[in-house]
Parts: sequence; structure tokens; C-alpha cells
Amino acid sequence: MANYDLNDGCAHFNDIHEVTPSSTGCEDCLKTGDSWVHLRLCEICGHVGCCDQSENTHATKHFHATGHAIMKSFEPDEDWGWCFVDEEYFDVLPVNVGSYHP
Repeated sequence: MANYDLNDGCAHFNDIHEVTPSSTGCEDCLKTGDSWVHLRLCEICGHVGCCDQSENTHATKHFHATGHAIMKSFEPDEDWGWCFVDEEYFDVLPVNVGSYHP
């Protein structure tokens, strides 16, 4: 797993948009009444999903359903991100509007 500087780039960085989070919790868990461990924000569309440590792994399921490759942590004081396609970790991704849950 590599740490990338934004200047090193990833082909998927071009897909990142300024997004508004779809909810303040895992959108899918909120619908079903389930809980989550940590939250992830899709940097393509703003979908908020739960992490792979959560029972439902909605962030990864969102990637498989949509092909949206870049997500970032939706936790306070965390700016790291992940590219699902390249399986690359990024220390910092651009901050979006509402980049973490309250």
C-alpha cells in the first residue's frame, strides 16, 4: 500500500468533485436501522457509507454498484482517502464541503 502525494496523482483524481454528503450517518444503515463503526464519503457523488469494519460495508458496496473509485474518511480530523480501483491509500485528499459528520 503506497502513500501518495496529490502531485503524484492517480487517474481517478480527475473524478473527484466537490460534493455534499448524502446524510450525517451511513445512508443505507439509517434506512434499515443498523449501526456502523466509521463513515466514508464518496468523493464522486457524496454518498455516505459505513466502513469495512462495519457489518454492512456500505462504502465498499457503493463502489461495486457505481464504480466510484475514490472515497475519504468522513470522520472528524481525518483527511485520508482510498482508491478502490488502484488499492491506494492517500494521506490527504482535498477537503469537500461538509467533509466530516458532525
